[in-house]
Amino acid sequence: MIYRVQKHAARRLHYDFRLELGGVLKSWAVTRGPSLVAGERRLAVQVEDHGLDYADYEGVIAPGNYGAGVVLLWDQGTWAPDGDPETALASGSLAFALHGEKLTGRWRLTRMKPRPRERHVSWLLVKSRDAAARGPDDPDILVERPRSVVTGRTVEEIAAAAA
Repeated sequence: MIYRVQKHAARRLHYDFRLELGGVLKSWAVTRGPSLVAGERRLAVQVEDHGLDYADYEGVIAPGNYGAGVVLLWDQGTWAPDGDPETALASGSLAFALHGEKLTGRWRLTRMKPRPRERHVSWLLVKSRDAAARGPDDPDILVERPRSVVTGRTVEEIAAAAA
């Protein structure tokens, strides 16, 4: 099964973390982007599922449309869940391995307790302690490797090409 991470410069910059499951891309908006630091928790707000045809999208979504802004394909690869992923997601704790160009190793998505008036379900995306993990003083993967895995462009270059 595939996974994708799209860097999305919409109203606010965030990273869309997507896992193929059940014929769609289950999707979370990770506000500060994924971290390779073991144990570091990143807020991942569950958003609507996307079709598999969106997996390789890179470009500019026009103003007035859902998700308007620049989309860069930041990472791609495959993922392997521990056990049944549907059951794990329903229970609120999905452990999995990523085999990507930038993100590798073991990860976990854990559903947070809902807060009053919350419109979306919040999760935490956490990197496990494994050989692929980095320490807190190591370079941030988001800064170290900001470019598209497909075109090598930056968000700014994609925006300029569409102007």
